[in-house]
Amino acid sequence: MESDKDVEIVRVAGIEESGPGDLTFISNRKYIRHLKTTKAAAIILAEDIPPVETPSLRTEDPYLAFAHALEIFHVPLRQEPGIHPTAVIHEGVEIGPNASIGAYVVIGKGCKLGSGVTLFPNVVLYPGVRIGDEVRIHSCVTVRESCRVGNRVILQNGVVIGSDGLGFAPTKDGGFYKIVQTGTVTIEDDVEIGANTTIDRAAVGDTVIRTGSKLDNLVQIGHGSHVGENCILAAQAGLAGSTRLGRNVWVGGQAGFAGHLNVGDGAVVTAQSGTSHDVPAKAVVSGSPAFDNKTWLRSVALFPKLPALTRRIRELEKEVERLKQAIVPSSRKDS
Repeated sequence: MESDKDVEIVRVAGIEESGPGDLTFISNRKYIRHLKTTKAAAIILAEDIPPVETPSLRTEDPYLAFAHALEIFHVPLRQEPGIHPTAVIHEGVEIGPNASIGAYVVIGKGCKLGSGVTLFPNVVLYPGVRIGDEVRIHSCVTVRESCRVGNRVILQNGVVIGSDGLGFAPTKDGGFYKIVQTGTVTIEDDVEIGANTTIDRAAVGDTVIRTGSKLDNLVQIGHGSHVGENCILAAQAGLAGSTRLGRNVWVGGQAGFAGHLNVGDGAVVTAQSGTSHDVPAKAVVSGSPAFDNKTWLRSVALFPKLPALTRRIRELEKEVERLKQAIVPSSRKDS
């Protein structure tokens, strides 16, 4: 800590909103300009930022340190343990110790819940669902039949796990015959899934979300897809059926993936990219169709200049044609 006096911290705030009693942070260097005007009581800074008058804590990762600080001051939402009298629970359901089952929750036949599970109001678990320990499932989540959720998983409001995938066989009369989706969904440990995200059950086998992955709001995971360990998918990203992401893949908002393709470990697919082919490990791709990010950036920089370049090319073509007309008659005369 860099300070010659004691300071009292009563809350945390962003650098632009912070005032007396606030702890704030800077992890993005574009906010350094606010160091001169902040009224914060203390600030978390990276080790390479020059000294400041505000009492400061130096750390290798200010963002992570601030995340820990938030936990100190935040009072988490907790539901009272026990089973609400309006909950509808099938006879024979196994519920572990210290569970909290909210109002109007429905738990189907053959379900099994681990210890410390919290189900907020209006959660629905279809028959045969398995839920691990210390899972938090927020209101209006539906987990369909026979799906499995690991330990310490968080499902935000409106998540749907195990809905039918888009499986239809075209018929000769121009219609579609529904393919029964006989598979399930498996969500491993320490996964968080954002509000209104949908993860479809597989036609056969499993749709899988591996340990530690984080899915934002409104993400669509198609049937039979696999999301590897510690992936992160931003809002409105969509995986068509049988897409496979390796470990530590980062996907930007509104990025889309055609089905039956593989994305290698550590790859980055930037926002609004359209990926129709396999992506190598550690590649960074952008655009639609997606290609190398550095090439894409150079291409995007040229887009505004294309009209002027087109006009210049036409002018040069006219000049070349004029020169041809001038040279040809002269050549004939000389002969």
